[in-house]
Amino acid sequence: MRKIVHIDMDAFYASVEQRDDSQLRGKPVIVAWRGNRSVVCAASYEARKFGVRSAMPAVRADRLCPNAVFLPPDFPRYRAVSRQVRDIFHRHTDLIEPLSLDEAYLDVTENKTGLPTATQVARTIREQIRTELQLTASAGVAPNKFLAKIASDWKKPNGLFVIQPDEVDAFLLPLPVGRLPGVGKVTEEKLKGFDVHTIADLRCLDLSVLETRFGRYGVRLYELARGVDESKVVPDRPTQSISAEDTFERDVPLSETEPMIRRLAELTWAASRNERRIARTVVLKLKTAEFKILTRSHTPSSPPSSCQELTAIALSLRERVALGPQQRFRLVGVGVSNFRSGGHLGSTGSIRLKVKLYLDIYFTVAKLTLVMWLHRDKLSLDNYGEAGKL
Repeated sequence: MRKIVHIDMDAFYASVEQRDDSQLRGKPVIVAWRGNRSVVCAASYEARKFGVRSAMPAVRADRLCPNAVFLPPDFPRYRAVSRQVRDIFHRHTDLIEPLSLDEAYLDVTENKTGLPTATQVARTIREQIRTELQLTASAGVAPNKFLAKIASDWKKPNGLFVIQPDEVDAFLLPLPVGRLPGVGKVTEEKLKGFDVHTIADLRCLDLSVLETRFGRYGVRLYELARGVDESKVVPDRPTQSISAEDTFERDVPLSETEPMIRRLAELTWAASRNERRIARTVVLKLKTAEFKILTRSHTPSSPPSSCQELTAIALSLRERVALGPQQRFRLVGVGVSNFRSGGHLGSTGSIRLKVKLYLDIYFTVAKLTLVMWLHRDKLSLDNYGEAGKL
């Protein structure tokens, strides 16, 4: 039996700000730049009471909570705190899969400290984070990753929730099907067509029906409805793509995108230097004023060997966008993908560094985004000493 812990820091960026400035404690804090196209990076729980959420447009957050304190993000500081949290994790296990600066999976089936259960490991980690860093974290403990992630959200903030192996069905079956990973609004609506509203309803569907309607993901749905998730905690996932993108302050024609493409190409090139593998494909991404996303890509016979080559290819890809001079664009991105081994291009690209690069560029004053795509009722907390318990 595997023992998986999912740790999720509570309102991480806003909590760091409140920790470091006592005058902010108890006040609604929103970490975001002010601007028509800025989005909320984080919101304290005081701000969330007003309906403010991460990724919400900053202007809407301002309307919902006019008395909030807006703070520009300080990602070097958040990264430093994240490293301290990660150091605490490493006291207990080396099987750590970071998802972002503020959350990670830990496989503690075998742990370094000799604690007998995953529940005790999770409690210890949360206490160490609280006493050493003056921050709170929520934790979920379960036999697999997807259940652990659901569990960590169950008692937020500052909570611990455990799903014991013999309690999986009692916990899982009553949940709405939308709680399953990968089930968004579109998939949820499709499932409603089968009269599927809860996970118990989903379990009643045959595998053949799910495969016919949803293809390979139908198999995944079939397994998740039964609490099955064999995916491992992977400390280092290979990078699939690296890109930088920027939203313009105003919609612009294609002819005016060159300066931004040049800047984004430089950022993408700099980020790619930390990969041991070589990217062979260059990608140009555009989002129209109507929010339609276009991508154009090119794989040259030899991969780009300089920032100048990358920039030239990205600029040339605009010629394959045939929407007319009247079309306006709100966003542009430059990326590289199709990584292959061959040649050392920099230090080992650990996932920790990839997250660092992602956040360095996503949250610059220009709101640049470095996107790292890596390929997305009553349970006991006290019976953890018995055999077979987490």
